[in-house]
Amino acid sequence: MAPEPPLLSMSGITKSFPGVRALDGVDLDVQAGEVHCLLGQNGAGKSTLIKVLAGAHQPDTGTIRWRGEDVTLRSPIAAMRLGIATIYQELDLVEHLSVAENVYLGHEPTAAGFVVRRRTARTRTAQMLQRLGHPEIEPGRLVGELSAAQQQIVSMARALSHDVRLIVMDEPSAALDPDEVDNLFRIVGDLTADGVAVVYISHRLEEIRRIGDRVTVLKDGRAVAVGLPAKSTPTRDVVALMTGRNVEYVFPDRPVGVAGGTPVLQVQGLAREGEFEPLDLEVRPGEIVGLAGLVGSGRSEILETIYGARKPSAGQVLVDGRALGPGSVRAAVRAGLGLAPEERKAQALLMLESVTRNVSVSSMSRFAHAGWIDRGAELGAARAATRELSLRPDNPAVPVRTLSGGNQQKAVLARWLLRGCRVLLLDEPTRGVDVGARAELYAVVRRLADEGLAVLLVSSEVPEVLGLADRVLVLREGRVVHTASARDLDEHRVLDLVMEGSPAS
Repeated sequence: MAPEPPLLSMSGITKSFPGVRALDGVDLDVQAGEVHCLLGQNGAGKSTLIKVLAGAHQPDTGTIRWRGEDVTLRSPIAAMRLGIATIYQELDLVEHLSVAENVYLGHEPTAAGFVVRRRTARTRTAQMLQRLGHPEIEPGRLVGELSAAQQQIVSMARALSHDVRLIVMDEPSAALDPDEVDNLFRIVGDLTADGVAVVYISHRLEEIRRIGDRVTVLKDGRAVAVGLPAKSTPTRDVVALMTGRNVEYVFPDRPVGVAGGTPVLQVQGLAREGEFEPLDLEVRPGEIVGLAGLVGSGRSEILETIYGARKPSAGQVLVDGRALGPGSVRAAVRAGLGLAPEERKAQALLMLESVTRNVSVSSMSRFAHAGWIDRGAELGAARAATRELSLRPDNPAVPVRTLSGGNQQKAVLARWLLRGCRVLLLDEPTRGVDVGARAELYAVVRRLADEGLAVLLVSSEVPEVLGLADRVLVLREGRVVHTASARDLDEHRVLDLVMEGSPAS
């Protein structure tokens, strides 16, 4: 008797976006009733793969078989009709609708083919919430009034309102406390006992061992391991698969001595409820301090709070010993802080404007006189700043959108050089930058620090943090679990800390 085919089989899946090959021949097979864990660092291709599975992206090449038959998932509706539901980390609920309305959105129970049976929807929703262990969630309550954990339960109820056979869960435990995680695992166990398959995405390896049956690991858009046994594969082997690299990181020499002098930046008890716990750190002139941690650990939120883009719930930020007004970007910039954000195209650059205007935008008071802008002075200052960073092409009049990723990042850095910032906050500085340009950016950042700038760096690439920073703070779930000189850490040690946790030191 021939064995049953996998419930889902994805073979040779490729997907490219402008300048990026997100998936490069990925294979994935999922059996009915199993928990198949999908692992990989940020940028490995996990999100793209599940969007292909959800029908949100169309693969460039490759095949998808569902219950042994080739299928084309042309839309999320097509995937849902087959029985494939996806619960994204960023929940896609409608906050001004009720719980029941969200659960049955798009497939409301009707009478006579067109009259919506609201009472039926509420009754069925209450039954599903009871099954999910959350009878306290009222079907008539607005979703916007619920906690993040409760909203996730509503998303699960919405998946179960269909005849679902496979559920993709993207970081489902990120917003849950330990008791809620236990309930989540009970729900997953009940689903798989009924033959429903679960694709489970998480950075927490302890969860994978507890709940997973098999593991597929993605790295740089490729499946470097398919169907490993979740409970018996050594953690170090999984970490090695996730972090194996095809490129060399060329870092400038680190200064021999420790940066001295009075701290330029001091962070004292800074916290944002629900995002990160009270944090203390200092950065001295000439020092690069790195924040290492996984997505969701609070790294970017810390930088944005220091910069004033988010208001803290506690603590303060001091520059040169003077406290900044909380939640004020203007105060931060005036004090000498500059931020190069993770999403530079959306958050930092004026894509239709020239390099000159992008560099000068934070220093316009230098060039504006009696309502007129001195274009010559603006151009000259921008040219000097971009030449200092070897930005190419050497023509600040060109639109910034025409530059490569590395040169766009240099334009952001040139803006803060022109402003004369004292503290540079770098969030994912080499995101979307090719290999050759990375080494240039590393050299630029190191030189700026050597000239006295204080730098606070966030990166998902652990080798980048260890190779560029002088001192590293390791974050896990919003708190610092370890602080050490970068010389005293290696990649495996950092990944062990961020994935498994460690007492603060």
